[in-house]
Amino acid sequence: MIKRLFTAALLAFALPAHAELPIQQVTSPGGITAWLVEDHTIPFTALEIQIRGGTSLDPADQRGAVNLMAALLEEGAGDLDAQGFANARDALAARFSFGARTDSIGISAQFLTENRDEAVDLLRLAITEPRFDADAVERVRGQVLSNIQANLKSPEAIAATQFDRLTFGTHPYATDGDGTMETVASLSREDIVSAYKGALSRDRLYVAATGDITADQLGTLLDTLLGGLPATGAPLPNRADWGLQGGVTVVDFPGPQSVIYFGHQGIKRDDPEFFAAYILNEILGGGRFTARLMTEVRDKRGLTYGISSYLVPQDYAELMIGQFSSANATTTQAIDIVRSEWQRMYDTGVTDAELANTKTYLTGSYPLRFDGNGTIAGILVGMQADGLPIDYAQTRNAKIEAVTLDDIQKIAKRLLKPDALHFVVVGQPDGLTTTP
Repeated sequence: MIKRLFTAALLAFALPAHAELPIQQVTSPGGITAWLVEDHTIPFTALEIQIRGGTSLDPADQRGAVNLMAALLEEGAGDLDAQGFANARDALAARFSFGARTDSIGISAQFLTENRDEAVDLLRLAITEPRFDADAVERVRGQVLSNIQANLKSPEAIAATQFDRLTFGTHPYATDGDGTMETVASLSREDIVSAYKGALSRDRLYVAATGDITADQLGTLLDTLLGGLPATGAPLPNRADWGLQGGVTVVDFPGPQSVIYFGHQGIKRDDPEFFAAYILNEILGGGRFTARLMTEVRDKRGLTYGISSYLVPQDYAELMIGQFSSANATTTQAIDIVRSEWQRMYDTGVTDAELANTKTYLTGSYPLRFDGNGTIAGILVGMQADGLPIDYAQTRNAKIEAVTLDDIQKIAKRLLKPDALHFVVVGQPDGLTTTP
């Protein structure tokens, strides 16, 4: 559903405990904007680019085209074939990565200051002049098909795919962005070129840079690197209708345990009550051992090795989902406990101690995310894509601290829907069958 580095010396970046990043907004002469954090202590720059759209742009009969296209961007560009491109990149000690996610294309680059101009020129070739040579297409197609084949035998992948299919019907979210064996096998070079032309454009760019580069230098870089992209891209998808009701779907899969994927509708990232929802979920199903689901399902009863829930605000739908595995003999009991804990939090909210401890954890751990130039650039580009203000790193913890018990109780009544929980169970659970 959602696809989601360097040495410690290169990543070193001193931060105060409250993550006060000196973020500048830079606008290039050509009108491309980016966020920048300068750090001239190491002659190294990290660049992150996100382009809205992603695999959701695929036509239904060409599912997997954007994913395959993105994987081919560094498989030859300009007058360099795949091997020539790799050799040129390695000679510059640069690192590039390209990836297609559900709602975006991600491009990452890291390069030394002494090689900046050459690295940017090489990256520009990949972004604006990809070759899509026949041998590269077939090689990468084979890798994608191998991954798809492996997922057909993975209960975790099957559970996520079935949940999406039931939830989103005919929307692109309903199917895996990697495509199917049939759609990927049938993709032509023309399909890949069409995906490229629709997915990479200047009208939906988000860019961030950290490291040894000034605002003026970044402005020039932006126009050199991205100025040659088309002004506009393919039309973006519509909102996704939610088609899943409460119940259970069992998918037969041989083995000693079942994989369970569960959830219901979530909350938008820009909702005024998002921070309350975020804290609520951390207490209910965050990955820590103090979360209620972990305590009740794992610690007290030993029904799973781990269980978590997540808020997933995507561009065209919002989810609150979770997952765990349990022995076939205990799957029904574990599901009943999840429902019970969902209902308990809906009914009574959280305690003073739970709220205080969770705030301490969330505010204390937040600065630790900013552990290097590459990581910081990724955070900054994600902030932009989420529509967050440039001072978010400074204000985020205050927003966490401002959430009250009343706020939690209010969002619990609004967000949690015990009767709407749907469980997709992949396995052979004792005594459990599909219900509406």
